[in-house]
Amino acid sequence: MITRKFVFIFVLILFYAEDLKAASSYPFVAADFNIPGNYELDGYKFRMLTINDAVKDYDAVMTSTKYLQNLWGSKWPEGHTLEQNIIDLGWHQYEFQNRRSFAYSIVPNDESRILGTIYINPTRKKGYDAAVHYWVRQSEVKTGFEEKVLVALKKWLKEDWPFRNAAFPSREIDRDTWLDIPDEKR
Repeated sequence: MITRKFVFIFVLILFYAEDLKAASSYPFVAADFNIPGNYELDGYKFRMLTINDAVKDYDAVMTSTKYLQNLWGSKWPEGHTLEQNIIDLGWHQYEFQNRRSFAYSIVPNDESRILGTIYINPTRKKGYDAAVHYWVRQSEVKTGFEEKVLVALKKWLKEDWPFRNAAFPSREIDRDTWLDIPDEKR
């Protein structure tokens, strides 16, 4: 059940979204760039993350708590609620629709569950034009799926996206090194 608190918070996010967009002095992707839809792979695909994924995404997040905490170096998702997840997914969907950042669900072809998520974000870090973060369900890590996703993701970015040098913080660049890279004025 969607509560009044959720609706109020979501309306606030939408109200301030234009101000947040204005904080970026350059577009993330060109206005005429055709944002990729589904990226079909062998048995799974990347597709736009939407608010409709909230329950399946929440299950994937909450069954992967230790993995996510180690990956991001934080306590999240400790204390995360389904309501907060709905808000998060609504924000990701809004940002995608407004071409400010792009979040994709990793799903099996039958879409029975969420296997992970990909976040493609703008960055001002010197030498990079995108910061790509992704995670997979903790139960999939030991199967080699995490590495399989990375290979597919790099290929997809090279073939279908306009980025010259996407960074993979917490993957190919450790968190401290990433934070130490100076920002560029854009």
